Amino acid sequence: MNPEQRSLRARLAVQTSWANTLDPTSRTAKARAAADGRFERQARELHPGATDEQIARVAGHLKSAHFSRMALASARSRAAKAGQRTAA
Repeated sequence: MNPEQRSLRARLAVQTSWANTLDPTSRTAKARAAADGRFERQARELHPGATDEQIARVAGHLKSAHFSRMALASARSRAAKAGQRTAA
């Protein structure tokens, strides 16, 4: 099976799985709680004496920074791939 076929098979499996899920929010609740907990732990490490309100604010910024970092990496990767296709 080539990579394109694997990708299509995986996409089919994902869509079928989500079609069988009536409450997607509850399905992903544990993962979201774990991710939020990670950002909260980082905030507490950065600011051990902060209030809960301050920790929540800092954790939100850490989460935004994380996703911005991922978006930047994705954009760079797409640009690099586009450059490879142009060079070929």
